[in-house]
Amino acid sequence: MGLKVIENQGDGLPKGEEHFAEGEIAADQLMRFIDRIERLEEEKTEVASQVRDVYAEAKSQGFDPKIMRQIVRLRKRDPNEIDEEEAILHLYKQALGML
Repeated sequence: MGLKVIENQGDGLPKGEEHFAEGEIAADQLMRFIDRIERLEEEKTEVASQVRDVYAEAKSQGFDPKIMRQIVRLRKRDPNEIDEEEAILHLYKQALGML
């Protein structure tokens, strides 16, 4: 684990480093990181709830959320990668007599 521990080095402290007792971690800095992470986790939960609401609204209008999720995933990918995958899928289906 990479906790920031600052050893008591006397006058040899790196520039910009605060002086901490031997083995003491930068508690204030750690708390700021934890606070930021907690705020972001709350925001992530709120956004996930909003996304679910949009899918529910789309479903109530007759759209298929499962297919919509696939479209969202496809739009994130490289078009060349998608084309290659679809070509291989087509080839496999053809070989198995599925077309």
